Amino acid sequence: MKRKNKTNWIKGCKERGEWAELCFMARAAGLGLGVLKPYGDSGRYDVAVESGRRILRVQVKSTIYCRRGGEYSLNVMGPGRKRYAAGTVDFFAVFVIPLGDWYIIPYAAMGKRLTLHFTAGSKRSKWIRYREAWDLLRVIEIQACADPLFLTEEGAVV
Repeated sequence: MKRKNKTNWIKGCKERGEWAELCFMARAAGLGLGVLKPYGDSGRYDVAVESGRRILRVQVKSTIYCRRGGEYSLNVMGPGRKRYAAGTVDFFAVFVIPLGDWYIIPYAAMGKRLTLHFTAGSKRSKWIRYREAWDLLRVIEIQACADPLFLTEEGAVV
């Protein structure tokens, strides 16, 4: 028997995805991050975030799908229902809509996974350290200075 979703979420997947992108951009901008949106919808990433001198490519994903036991899941697949190629995305921003939680997950942390699972209220979740991890989108620049007394005429440190 199919369960009815008693909440009136945006019906279509594409429309819900576009809404999630807008939510991501509003939240990121509200946190003081520079946000860029590529023209069209055929790019390899959804949103870009200015971080220091870098531009980070973010793929926004969202889910309302709740499995038994309160676990939410979603597929993270690129074109052709395959894994996103290395170098095309820097982060995945996953919005678990019913919980209102964002997960900012680095591409490297995904491994070969194509499906992600999130359990509400679990402290043991694999992805808990990425929950609301907006600081990962900020680059902390450390500038080192050399005292001119310790520099040679060529600029090398003595």
